[in-house]
Amino acid sequence: MTYAYKLMDSPVGKLKLVARAGRLTAILWENDKPNRVRLAAELLQADDVPVLCEAARQLNEYFAGKRQTFDLELDFQGTAFQKKVWAALLTIPFGQTRTYAQIAAQIGNSNAVRAVGAANGRNPISIVAPCHRVIGASGDLTGFAGGLANKMLLLSLEAGQTSLTAASDVQAQASAQAVKAPAKRAHRAPPPGVQSSLFGN
Repeated sequence: MTYAYKLMDSPVGKLKLVARAGRLTAILWENDKPNRVRLAAELLQADDVPVLCEAARQLNEYFAGKRQTFDLELDFQGTAFQKKVWAALLTIPFGQTRTYAQIAAQIGNSNAVRAVGAANGRNPISIVAPCHRVIGASGDLTGFAGGLANKMLLLSLEAGQTSLTAASDVQAQASAQAVKAPAKRAHRAPPPGVQSSLFGN
C-alpha cells in the first residue's frame, strides 16, 4: 500500500503531511533526516486526500493561535514501546510541558528515560503528537527534529505570546524593510513586539 502526501507551507518551514488508508501517518519537517521516520512503502503526492486537507486546515488554525487540540485519525507506525511514548505525548495539555522522566513514569517504566528520549526523537506525527512539549529535567530545551528554534516558537505560541502566522508576517515585513533600508540600518533591532513576544526578552 502506498502513502499519500501533501506539502504545506507553515511558519516553521515546509511540512510534509503523510497519510495511509484515511489516517494521518506522519508530519515531516523540511530538513528531516531521511531515516528518522521509516515509512514502509512508496510516497505519492496527492493534494486532495481528505485527511491531508483536514490536517493542513487544523495546523493552519493552530499556527494562527485559533486551535489548541487536534481532531484527526492517526496511524502511528513503530514498536510497541514507541507507541506507548507517542500515546503519552497526546495527553500533554496545550501550553504545558513534561520531562522525559515524567513520560517514563507515565508509561510505567521509570528507568526508561533514555529510551523515552529516543522514541520522542522518532515521533512521526510532529506537532499533532506534541513532542515539542517534552523538555529536559533542568527545564532546558533539548534536541528536536524540527530544530530548537522551531521548538521555542511552538512553545511560545502555546504560552500565548504570539500566533506564528502573525509573527511570520511581522518578520517578513521586517526583512523586506531591511532590504530597502540603507546598509547602516540593516542591523537594527526587530520591530516592537517580535523579540519580546517570541523569546520573552
